[in-house]
Amino acid sequence: MSKDGYTRRDFLKTVGLGAASLVVPGCASSAQRISSGASTEKPNFVIIFTDDQGYQDVGCFGSPNINTPNLDRMAAEGMKFTDFYVAASVCSPSRAALLTGCYPPRVGITKVLFPGDSIGLNPDEVTIADVLKTRGYATACVGKWHLGHLPQFLPTSNGFDSYFGIPYSNDMDGVKGKNKDLDRTWRQKDYSPWNVPLMRDEKIIERPAVQTTLIERYTQEAVRFIQKNKNNPFFLYLPHTMPHIPLFVSDEFFVEDAHKAYKATIEQIDSSVGRVLEALKNAGVDRNTLVVFTSDNGPWLGKKHHGGSALPLRDGKFSTYEGGMREPCIARWPGKIPAGTVCPYLCSTIDLLPTFARLADAKLPADRLIDGKDIWPLMTGKPGAKSPHKAFFYYRGSILEAVRSGKWKLRRTKKTELYDLKEDISEKQNLADKHPGIVKRLTGIMEEFDRELKANARPPGKAVG
Repeated sequence: MSKDGYTRRDFLKTVGLGAASLVVPGCASSAQRISSGASTEKPNFVIIFTDDQGYQDVGCFGSPNINTPNLDRMAAEGMKFTDFYVAASVCSPSRAALLTGCYPPRVGITKVLFPGDSIGLNPDEVTIADVLKTRGYATACVGKWHLGHLPQFLPTSNGFDSYFGIPYSNDMDGVKGKNKDLDRTWRQKDYSPWNVPLMRDEKIIERPAVQTTLIERYTQEAVRFIQKNKNNPFFLYLPHTMPHIPLFVSDEFFVEDAHKAYKATIEQIDSSVGRVLEALKNAGVDRNTLVVFTSDNGPWLGKKHHGGSALPLRDGKFSTYEGGMREPCIARWPGKIPAGTVCPYLCSTIDLLPTFARLADAKLPADRLIDGKDIWPLMTGKPGAKSPHKAFFYYRGSILEAVRSGKWKLRRTKKTELYDLKEDISEKQNLADKHPGIVKRLTGIMEEFDRELKANARPPGKAVG
């Protein structure tokens, strides 16, 4: 609920489900968008969102040992984003940001949610799925949700027509007394030291979830959804459970060597991406579908060979260094996004909601602040297009630790750090002492934004009773 009492239900009632002529304020009309490469038909949208995958863990982003032919082909047929960020370096806040277009503290999700928590994404928030449903879209979430496991917080309470997946991370609900050694878990494929549920809509259909089957079953579910909805616009949100630990793959991708478990997991996810792209072609909707691939945060480096790599970036998951929040991102839409291109400008998952809304001619809620920006000009390679963000903010929980403006990044924790990301992507050379004026300017930007955000923050959903 916003401060004036306006709720998600009010938004949906105001715009009217399936309304015919809604336009985002300030956005181009359908006729204007024809010349910019957008479709006169309502496009389909697919977001493939992995878990704990590092910046380097895709072939076209420089992986020396992981084979990702389908993701590499996506990049060859679309656009690779080199400066693409998530809004948090851990699961739940990152997912809340993607779906709402807001920095996590603005929507009250600032920590990783566990099975014992009684909070979740507030059903009064307006998600990508909500926005697209006002334009008649079919919506499905297939995979890891992690925004509240209670019924009022599940995907079906947040704009999705259907849900198939696990409600939180696959290392939660551990079985007491069972050894959770990751090497052993990988090699003993039938070993289940976790009791994670698999759900369909609001019902648990399997417990423990057979994790060796998850990537395959998610893929099958995604393909069925595409086939079922090929004659009407759809939004498919496919947040894979892995490569979050524990790592599991189907027999086809299994290798005995646990040191190759991470490689095998990414390669099965890549195969899944290929099958989703093939399903779009088989359904005849390939050329009217925008597919975006990225990850929720950087690699879990402490898990050693069960985690990935963010090189050449510094650090990984849990951190506001680049390795925690800058992610591999690829966008593909044949005929609309120019093939084989690279976007070097700052973009984020929070930009997907306003961008999708623009393309679907959908209305955004007018009662609340949304932090994301329309990045369609960047996606189309429009001449002169730049990042719409004057600054990007790196939150860790509810604490604002860093800001990026242009090439400069200021980080303020126990010490003050200033990096020139254009010359020093690895954040090795602290230039704070050499540029006090820049430190002062960026400090002011951080403090002003943090005050505004916290003055306009909205609460998480809370279980009643």
